[in-house]
Amino acid sequence: MSGEETPQSAVETPLSLEQRVAAANIRVPARGNRKLDRLIDAVNADVQLKAWWHAAAINAERLEMSDHSWVHIQIVTNIGLRLARLLFRRGVVPSVVADHGLTERDAEVVIAAAALFHCVGMSIHRADHEQFSLFLTADKLPKLLEPIYDEPTRTIIVAEASHAIISHRSKGAPFTIEGAIVRVADALDMAKGRSRADKLLPNIHSVSSKAIESVKILPGREKAVRIEIEMSNSAGIYQVDEGLGTKLRGTPLAEHLEVVARIDAEHEQRLVPVFRL
Repeated sequence: MSGEETPQSAVETPLSLEQRVAAANIRVPARGNRKLDRLIDAVNADVQLKAWWHAAAINAERLEMSDHSWVHIQIVTNIGLRLARLLFRRGVVPSVVADHGLTERDAEVVIAAAALFHCVGMSIHRADHEQFSLFLTADKLPKLLEPIYDEPTRTIIVAEASHAIISHRSKGAPFTIEGAIVRVADALDMAKGRSRADKLLPNIHSVSSKAIESVKILPGREKAVRIEIEMSNSAGIYQVDEGLGTKLRGTPLAEHLEVVARIDAEHEQRLVPVFRL
């Protein structure tokens, strides 16, 4: 064998489509919520839903967008549940409790379901993907929930999750706590390494996303939740204000969240050391 040849054992065989889809397994802390646990088990066993996530991820790569794979789905689901539990602990009442007489655990199912389905429409197209997500959800989610909820509760869970899904679009106007949580959770998937910078145009979107170092979701002092964002560059303010701020303002969540972005960088003049929403 010549020195230029590669041993067959050293050549990595690419994963098949089936293997890549099967690798998508969502993990969330159910914390004793058996309905949520059963939904996650059903989702992880559903090859069609996981194939939609895969197709959405491929379309995002084609468009050189930020990650829309199952990893994004898991992050948004976990952030949504984290926000919900901090809010509920401080007395914020979920809309399904106030309006339907359900429980906080049912609210967690609504939030998780919406997060799990919020961008499956990306498997079809980026434009109007939120609406595409709705009709895919309408077919799949009731089947996943059938062993978990009886009617009419199952229909209410699907309706509330669908409201949260459509509310995450750019001009979405959630009027439920759960919808606002999913909208904000989607925007909070911005930590370092989560954004794919535009390879062709070094614009404000790509530059600002690269400036976000970390995102922490903590119990608040004056408000229920405190979001702390560390930035390496002042350009990150655009991501916080135009990205997260746009998703938060005007929602039922706005009065319950405090957002503080800090710039801790010695290499630049600190024009705005602390930015607050």
